[in-house]
Amino acid sequence: MKLTIEEIQQNRMAYLAAGYELPTFDYDTVRKNTYESPKWIHFGPGNLFKAFPAHAAQKLLNNGRMDTGLIVAEGYDYEIIEKSSRPLDNLSILVTLHTDNTMEKTVIASVMESLILDSDILPEFSRLQEIFANPTLQLASFTITEKGYSVKDSQGSFLPSVATDLINGPKKPQSYLGKVAALLYHRFITCQAPIAMVSMDNCSHNGDLLKNAISTFAKEWCRSGLADKGFTDYVHDSDSVSFPWSMIDKITPRPDPQVANTLVLEGMENLTPVITSKNSYVAPFVNAESAEYLVIEDKFPNGRPPLEKAGIYFTDAETVDKAEKMKVCTCLNPLHTALAIFGCLLGFERISHEMKDDSLKKLVEELGYQEGLPQVSDPGIIDPREFLNTVLTKRLPNPFMPDTPQRIATDTSQKLAVRFGETLKAYEEKNPEKIKELRYIPLVLAGWLRYLMAVDDEGKSFELSPDPGAESALATLKEYQLTDQKKDLSRLDYLLGNTKLFGVDLHKAGLADKVKEYFAEMSKGPGAVRRVLEEVTK
Repeated sequence: MKLTIEEIQQNRMAYLAAGYELPTFDYDTVRKNTYESPKWIHFGPGNLFKAFPAHAAQKLLNNGRMDTGLIVAEGYDYEIIEKSSRPLDNLSILVTLHTDNTMEKTVIASVMESLILDSDILPEFSRLQEIFANPTLQLASFTITEKGYSVKDSQGSFLPSVATDLINGPKKPQSYLGKVAALLYHRFITCQAPIAMVSMDNCSHNGDLLKNAISTFAKEWCRSGLADKGFTDYVHDSDSVSFPWSMIDKITPRPDPQVANTLVLEGMENLTPVITSKNSYVAPFVNAESAEYLVIEDKFPNGRPPLEKAGIYFTDAETVDKAEKMKVCTCLNPLHTALAIFGCLLGFERISHEMKDDSLKKLVEELGYQEGLPQVSDPGIIDPREFLNTVLTKRLPNPFMPDTPQRIATDTSQKLAVRFGETLKAYEEKNPEKIKELRYIPLVLAGWLRYLMAVDDEGKSFELSPDPGAESALATLKEYQLTDQKKDLSRLDYLLGNTKLFGVDLHKAGLADKVKEYFAEMSKGPGAVRRVLEEVTK
């Protein structure tokens, strides 16, 4: 069996016999409808997109609630389109991994067209302009990572490609969002039809990040006379262009070789992954957990697909904000970060394996139930305790999810302020008398400092996960070694007062001494991390 439209149409029974769920809609009709009257374009066709939004669209196509499919565009690594999407007729396989070692295999065929977002490739960019000029287009969605929305560097200067685009205008943009802004400008000068620009990236107030970036181009181009003055008003009018907030949650690890082997043994032929020159790893399949949540602010000035029929929540901005804080600050992300830090220190290679460790299991349970839930942001549409129960009993322990602490540990310095700092702020505001009773949050923060020593609990060096934002912390921690001798912990004081890093000043919060104490104990020598972990969680 090969993953192409022709193969599926001609060899349908073989797919069904191998346990694949196949699309049931009329592909040719949907493709024609999509080309002539596009409604949904997505930027960034990665694993999360394939496993969730593209699957949701297919559900609606199968039951006749949608008659047009998706168009995808890639603006960073063009080989994803050239070497992966198009050779497979834009198909992919979603492998849903359940805790009982069963797999659901679904051929995702909701993507009808894939394009390269490059203003220097005229046929590709002209087609994108044609799509944006069509009044039928209802939404453009994005999964381009939080970094993708940046227009300035850490020093506050415009990124080089952005600076060039601001000077040259919308005719030949080079930056990712400069190209998106140019497409939106083309819509403005051709039809001025409304549209929703929907970030689905896992970052706070993601719609604002996208809006601020697009507004930067609109303002500068209009100010310089490179765009019609009305473009800024168009972008800022929510009845014309909306930028809804969203919260998305679905764990989609890197495609696992064992899953690939299973598919090959069942008869699938063309599953060789593509590793691009930009080091993107793209496989014809994505493996993912079954749990999924997508909450979107219901601001769609040109209408939208009935995605609530596919399990997606539509609500107001306040509820989206609460749902995001529930997940990111209490019920999932802090637990993930804790497991990532201690998993690296203790030599674990799977998140699920950590959940079989009594001390680590107790750590995340106490983080969630005892220290997190009392300050939870309750969105109402999702019950926080039920969400947390699912995380702790089904999602994190899933032995068939190939997720690693090393992956989760990436960019931890940029996560601590949200994943733990927001809860600490809530304690300071609502229950300041309780903050000094906290044990597990300071243990995790101390664990991160111990992790930065890049020496595991056996005394062996290990490679830290990528984290450019941790440079200043690394400079402080490099002076510490594993030793039984008493340490001069004063060198940590400036670091622990860094509100950008931890969200609060840990000195003022009354937790700095506890963090230093835990750190000192965990860095006394081999085995110290395990000893402290067991003492705190007993």
